[in-house]
Amino acid sequence: MAEAIGALRWYLEIDGLTEGIFREVTGLDSETEVIEHRVTGKGGNLIVQKIPGALKWSNIVLKRGVTDDRKLHDWRRQIELGKIETNRKNGTITCYKPDMTPLAKYTFVRAWPCKWVGPSLDATKNELAIEELTLAHEGLERQS
Repeated sequence: MAEAIGALRWYLEIDGLTEGIFREVTGLDSETEVIEHRVTGKGGNLIVQKIPGALKWSNIVLKRGVTDDRKLHDWRRQIELGKIETNRKNGTITCYKPDMTPLAKYTFVRAWPCKWVGPSLDATKNELAIEELTLAHEGLERQS
């Protein structure tokens, strides 16, 4: 039986742009839309057939503590300037076991940062300043 490992270390690599460790990654999923097709069967009974529609992927959301590395922020700035097609990137997100051996690796294609959220700053709390980057992409596959 396979052993489940805690999701402690997520590492991002993007087409030579950057690499980094993130504290939280969400959106590693795919979905096939369901189209309901209604037909009338024998005797006038309504039958609802469920047909597969478009395949889609959720946006990937990455969260990490704020660092002095501006590469991801600068990538987002290129999108803000309208340079989307020239800034699409392929990448991988790898989850590591506590002994730092890879557990699972996900690859994504033609990604671009569609949203960046800076940290919430509250001097009354003793918390890390967390930034969030959201990537839109056109495909996700688990490699291992």
